[in-house]
Amino acid sequence: MYKKQMTVQKVLCLLAVFASALVFLYSLGIMTDLYDTLYSTMRNPTDLTQTDVPGSIVYYTMQKFNSVLLRYSIGLVLLACLLYLTNTHTRRKYYIGNYLAVGAYAAANVYTAVWAHGYIEAYKAKFLLVDFEALRAHAELWKTAYTESTFWFDVHYAVFAVTLLVSAALVASTVWKAALMREEKQLLNGGKEAAA
Repeated sequence: MYKKQMTVQKVLCLLAVFASALVFLYSLGIMTDLYDTLYSTMRNPTDLTQTDVPGSIVYYTMQKFNSVLLRYSIGLVLLACLLYLTNTHTRRKYYIGNYLAVGAYAAANVYTAVWAHGYIEAYKAKFLLVDFEALRAHAELWKTAYTESTFWFDVHYAVFAVTLLVSAALVASTVWKAALMREEKQLLNGGKEAAA
């Protein structure tokens, strides 16, 4: 039974790194369409009221959020690496460091997912208020990109679903590991009493 659990914990630690890297890549990509379509509409970046397209200010108002999301995603990658530093991927018996690493990783993922979801949905609503007819006219005049797609806003459901699933699986694996350790301890204690 330990072999199965140890195989699972190895896979989950690898998936944790992958999920954290996915959030990092998402934080880099979320502004892509907004930059391509809205950046050039601002006539004077020092005065955000001067725009060719009403509502395009959303590109600038998202900058701070995106910067924080990028920092959080780097933190998630570091917490996933902490799983390896504490040997969570190979350790037969878990110690306090293993439990803390799994708990910190899972808690950080839940917090980031909830925090990001609130902001992303709010910014999506603001993006949908952009005057898309004016944006289309601007794109045709200046030969810039045009999109009404909310893909980068919507894909956050998949990105954070992956991180939350991996976190839940890591916690479940840890509970499984604790149960196996408890059973092993009982068997060893039973063997010692029989020998006495």
